[in-house]
Amino acid sequence: MTGHMLTARRTVLLAAALALAAAGCSSSASNSGSSSATPAATATASSSASTSAVNTSQCGTKPGVAATGTPIALGAIATNQPGTSFTDIPNMANAYFACVNANGGINGHPVKLYIETEQTNPAQIAADAKQLVDTDHVVGIIGNTSIIECSVDSSYWQKLGYYIIDSGIAPECYSTPNSAAVNMGPRYSSDGAVQYALAQHASKIVFDQSNVPGTGYIAAGPSALAKAANVPIVQLTENVPISDADSVAIKEVDDAGPNGAVVLNFTPPEALVILQAAQKLGLEDRVKLWGCSTPCNTDFLAQSLGPKWNNKLFVNAELLPPDVTNTTTMNLYKAILKQYGSAVSGGIGSFSQMGFTEAEIAVHALESITGAYTVASVNAAFKGVTNFNTGMLCQLWTYGSYPLHIPNNDDTTVTPDNGKMVTAQGCTQISAVDPQIAQYRSVAGTAAAAPTT
Repeated sequence: MTGHMLTARRTVLLAAALALAAAGCSSSASNSGSSSATPAATATASSSASTSAVNTSQCGTKPGVAATGTPIALGAIATNQPGTSFTDIPNMANAYFACVNANGGINGHPVKLYIETEQTNPAQIAADAKQLVDTDHVVGIIGNTSIIECSVDSSYWQKLGYYIIDSGIAPECYSTPNSAAVNMGPRYSSDGAVQYALAQHASKIVFDQSNVPGTGYIAAGPSALAKAANVPIVQLTENVPISDADSVAIKEVDDAGPNGAVVLNFTPPEALVILQAAQKLGLEDRVKLWGCSTPCNTDFLAQSLGPKWNNKLFVNAELLPPDVTNTTTMNLYKAILKQYGSAVSGGIGSFSQMGFTEAEIAVHALESITGAYTVASVNAAFKGVTNFNTGMLCQLWTYGSYPLHIPNNDDTTVTPDNGKMVTAQGCTQISAVDPQIAQYRSVAGTAAAAPTT
């Protein structure tokens, strides 16, 4: 995803008449991390059984009827700074709400999403949260994607009774009662990438990530997996934006060795400069494989890399791969992105899928409410979402009354194939060797696999 700057305060009214210009998943109860039922693979294999054409009017209950009632105010906070931008996620949620508003809204009410951006400044992030609550009077928070927002605001949301639907990064996004993410976040996604490399018998892991708050928390997952497999792991960090990608690529390859694996945890632009440097220096074949956490799962990166990386780079995909999944939901996602997603700079990929998924969960919850849309009613509805088929995840998604939340812990691996991302491994549980995955499954169990159509 290419970074793009928003104003620090951006309020977007998704009125019914909005018309933006077009832009461009049962896992077994075992915690072994072995491959489970594979809805992603099944969806890929059966893609020839094409679903009927999808148009954006299917996002709402009254196609073509604009919502004109009192707006339902929701809010989001996202990191947007040099080297790290997550704004595509709330922007895609925004696009989904625009579609819903143009097709009946929520019982006639449009959704109004307020998006705040921040630069990893705790005081700024706390102020953003208070702005959303005290000034914008939001009744729910969806689409939060920030390096440290969960750490800064978790106690604030708990105090006020908000149950956040987000894209997690910081530990508190997964270890507290009031946050449930649609993604695995950098730790568990990096687990997935390292898990795949270990399954391919890599003799050593080099794990490199951006030098931002939380690196120790993230690195603990891959370290646990490598230790359990008796495979050495080297931990690296890089300042972003990366200024000397050649040196980074050389260091990674030298540390990994010819039978080792290099696993990256960066946003797409930063991962791309490392991979392009490796290609320029002829290093792409000097290791057994390259891996990456979820942000690399984007056509932007696959197209930029070209065919030399076919079946050499393996990306943990927390959501079903859009290029090879032909379902009504995936087609609706693409249609909404095309019609309403002009602010989504990264196009088709995991970040925009996350925003879509958060918004569809929120709409599903909002549609269950009878009576007024208040902080109490909206957050009870969010928390009450159970076994919801998002059409984007390997598992059914549940919020629930748990002390921690990792509702997405079973995903796929993709690889570039001539500018597209295709499935290399179907839905597979993230290993409970990571103690936090084990803790979550001990209280919440293992969710059923989502239907494949």
